[in-house]
Amino acid sequence: VVLNRTKVIPARVVGKKAETGGAVELLFLHPAGDRRWRALAKGSLREGQHIMFSDGHRVTVTGEEGHGCWQVSLNGQGDLLAWLRRVGLVPVPPYIRRDGAIHERLDRRRYQTLYASAPGSVAAPTAGLHFSAAQLRRLRERRIPVAKLTLHIGVGTFQPIRCDRVEQHRMAAEYCEVDAAVGRAVERARRWGGRVVAVGTSTVRALESAASPDGAVAPLQGWTELFIHPGYRFRAVDALLTNFHLPKSSLLCLVGAFAGRDRLLAAYRAAVEARYRFYSYGDAMFIRTGGV
Repeated sequence: VVLNRTKVIPARVVGKKAETGGAVELLFLHPAGDRRWRALAKGSLREGQHIMFSDGHRVTVTGEEGHGCWQVSLNGQGDLLAWLRRVGLVPVPPYIRRDGAIHERLDRRRYQTLYASAPGSVAAPTAGLHFSAAQLRRLRERRIPVAKLTLHIGVGTFQPIRCDRVEQHRMAAEYCEVDAAVGRAVERARRWGGRVVAVGTSTVRALESAASPDGAVAPLQGWTELFIHPGYRFRAVDALLTNFHLPKSSLLCLVGAFAGRDRLLAAYRAAVEARYRFYSYGDAMFIRTGGV
């Protein structure tokens, strides 16, 4: 079993334009260089603008990257992650309505997997939310090896596919780390006749990004733009636990590539008829090679 240990950071911060006092919301995505970060903005911005925050800190807008994404320069925050832990809000999906400090405290605890340890995501790897401490303990009791890797989930995972042909879609880069221990665990599973079970689509993308054509998983530390869609030949993954995903999403394309279109549609019809829940806190399905 392979888990994604990424941890959601409270990356959403509300500030005001220094010049006009107009409200701006920033979602900090990932570093872009020396004291610069990429951030998704809600509200109009322009290069050179200063944004002030309630604790007195500020950022300077240094460049536009398109589709609402900007580069901002930090001014006096020190360690950005420590600053976000003080002033930021958990970026729960917009369809989950939140208001007040009580919800924020709950989200900081609940919008995480139990094994989250590597800060950097702006969304939870939701398949991992299904694991309780008792379930993880049962894996250990049954001597099922568990390996962990990191893929920090960014907004690219959730960008809808707008192309006429799915092959034309381009994934935004996401940072991942796969260490040698993961490769050894995969190799042992193959040698013993076992299977590699990925928990979540982010885990699949990290494993497949690190896999060679023969299925060996090598250490990887860097960015991946791998987009998995029907026609892809899986190298490292034999089974997948994943939530039910939205239409026109790269996540649905990945699951369709793994399960096959007909089996996937049949599973979704069954889920709708049984009134399964979709989205972040929704239900999940287990897909093995050859069936759902």
